[in-house]
Amino acid sequence: MVLLSIEIILRIMSMGDILIGSYGSTLRYKSVERIKPIGKHSLLGASGEISDFQEILRYLDELILYDNMWDDGNSLGPKEVHNYLTRVMYNRRNKFNPLWNALVLGGVKNGQKYLGMVNMIGINFEDNHVATGLGNHLARPILRDEWHENLTFEEGVKLLEKCMRVLLYRDRSAVNKIQISKITDEGATVFPPFSLKTYWEFSAFKNPTVGAEGSW
Repeated sequence: MVLLSIEIILRIMSMGDILIGSYGSTLRYKSVERIKPIGKHSLLGASGEISDFQEILRYLDELILYDNMWDDGNSLGPKEVHNYLTRVMYNRRNKFNPLWNALVLGGVKNGQKYLGMVNMIGINFEDNHVATGLGNHLARPILRDEWHENLTFEEGVKLLEKCMRVLLYRDRSAVNKIQISKITDEGATVFPPFSLKTYWEFSAFKNPTVGAEGSW
C-alpha cells in the first residue's frame, strides 16, 4: 500500500496501488480506490487502515461543508487542509488512539502548487515529491535522481510507473493495479485504474534461492 506524489508543470500528480482491503495476508478487496478529491483545490491519498481513512474523509466532509456555509467567495486551499490534517493526526496520537494512516495532500490554488504529507503521529513536511510506506525507502531515491520541476504530465506518469514497478517487485502482497490522479487550477481528475506492465523473466525471479542454499 504505497502512494507517490510529485509536482509537475502547473500540476500535482499522485499514483497509488489500489489494494487496501486486506486482512493480514488475506488480500480480500483488490479494487479499493484511495485517492479522493477534497474541496475545489486538493487531492488526498492514504495508505494504512481503510476504516480510519473513511473517518478522516468524514472529518473533511464536515470541514468543507462548514467552509461552504460561509458563502464568502473563498474556499480552503491545500495548505489549509494539510494543516488541519496535521492537527487531527497529532491530536489523536496524544489521546493514544491514533488514526493508522499516512496521508499525502496535494493541490493547486491561484497557480500555487502545494504538496505535503503527514503520518499517524503527526510528523509532517512539504516537498516536491513525497511517498508513503516502502516508497519512502525505494521510490524517493529514484525521485531525487530523476525528478525536475519542468516534467510534463507524460514524463511524470513514466517516472511514477517506474517507481511503482520497483516497489511491486519487492512486495509480495502488492498488486499491479494502480491509479493516477492529477489536479490543476481547473480541478481534480482521478483516472480509472489500470494494470502496470511487468516482466518476471529475470534470473533472480526464476531461482531466488541460488547462492543461499540452506537458508529459509
